[in-house]
Amino acid sequence: MTGKIDARLAELGITLPNPPVPAAAYTPFVKTGNLVFVSGQVSQGPDGLVKGKLGADMDVAGGYEAAKLCALSLIAQAKAACDGDLDRVVRVVKLMGLVNSTPDFPDHPKVVNGCSELLGEVFGEAGVHARSAFGVANLPFGVAVEIEAIFEIA
Repeated sequence: MTGKIDARLAELGITLPNPPVPAAAYTPFVKTGNLVFVSGQVSQGPDGLVKGKLGADMDVAGGYEAAKLCALSLIAQAKAACDGDLDRVVRVVKLMGLVNSTPDFPDHPKVVNGCSELLGEVFGEAGVHARSAFGVANLPFGVAVEIEAIFEIA
């Protein structure tokens, strides 16, 4: 039986990746009460890591697409945390987006919108969330974007 969110993903033509495995000493998510804290998911697609520095060798459009890849990994981790049932997601509570950027790059929010907007498309009103977007000097493996999330689940 396909749930409402799985049907929405199919309607959008989205196939979720397998939940990425941690690259260091941490767990991909922690459930406590009705909250799921998903560790930072880096920009990674079917062809590997999406690397780059916004304001140097990557533009906002490229960063936006990298952030969408982070969203797919966040959803995959949420699905794993919900034993495969994304309909258990009550809402996306908060995102924290980190953008690998030059010191003068001003458009971190526009980059992280790639993740925020995709979560809204997938979860509807439940995908509307609080958020922070930061520019950082570097990210693991030179990736362009890393985003962590908090989900409320039933």
